[in-house]
Amino acid sequence: MRPRAAFGRQPVLAESIRLRNPYVDPLNYLQIRFLRRWRDARRPPPELLQLLQVTVAGIAFGMKSTG
Repeated sequence: MRPRAAFGRQPVLAESIRLRNPYVDPLNYLQIRFLRRWRDARRPPPELLQLLQVTVAGIAFGMKSTG
């Protein structure tokens, strides 16, 4: 998605999202990867839950700090 097209009347928000994405996108990728492991495991290790929690917290913080 192109933030400027979606937020045409809110250029500050568009710029904030553009700057945020390079940092949040890798966390999204990791979260997908860890979720697949979680779903495939019969007994997911506690470390996997911790990794998922860290990705959720990181993404939430990134979104909170940029609007």
